[in-house]
Amino acid sequence: MELSGKKILLVDDDPTLRRLATAALAAAGGEVDSAASGEEGLRRFYAGRPDLVILDVQMPGMDGWETLRQIRLLAETPVLMLTGQAGDEDIVRGLELGADDYVAKPCNMRVLVARVQAALRSRGYTDDAGPTPAYADDYLAVDLEKRRVLVRGEPVKLSGKEFGMLAVLVANAGRILSARQILEQVWGWEYRDELDYVRVYMAHLRGKLEESPKEPKYLVTEHGVGYRFEKQA
Repeated sequence: MELSGKKILLVDDDPTLRRLATAALAAAGGEVDSAASGEEGLRRFYAGRPDLVILDVQMPGMDGWETLRQIRLLAETPVLMLTGQAGDEDIVRGLELGADDYVAKPCNMRVLVARVQAALRSRGYTDDAGPTPAYADDYLAVDLEKRRVLVRGEPVKLSGKEFGMLAVLVANAGRILSARQILEQVWGWEYRDELDYVRVYMAHLRGKLEESPKEPKYLVTEHGVGYRFEKQA
């Protein structure tokens, strides 16, 4: 089973959801711990150091966003947010705080398990084809082997999915990749229809890397086709 041996922390104030999700994740081999509040979730996170966290946004007391912020002060553990609606505003806020993915409520348990599996598989980017290519000029440097990105010589902090998108594009420099190709390589095939993810993440990535995000030189859109990484002479 793909979740065999993986420790998963589920934080949600809905006891029915906790019961159903725990049963589904355990059936897939996961070792599930649960908490009914953000405060309790943080205590269990510190004590158990799970491999992945599923975190409800709307909770009394400490909500999911603050809980995520506290987790990110300590670790880069993958975090899936449970939201009523994963629109652009939630995606952008989650990006800024370090969320890896969003699952809409009410949850389909098979979808939840698939998203957990995908997040654990695709956290960051690996290239199985051989040595990882790198790129450097006077403004931008990307080292895929060391997972290091510099702008004007200063390190830039990217989330796992942001780095994954950049790595896929750099590895295919000059080649146009469709949004679905990017989704499948970075998030997994389960996400091939989540086209808004690529658009929102791309805008956020350009904000961190491009000198002029509205007129990008590196992360170029080919309208109606996809995206490509353009090397600078």
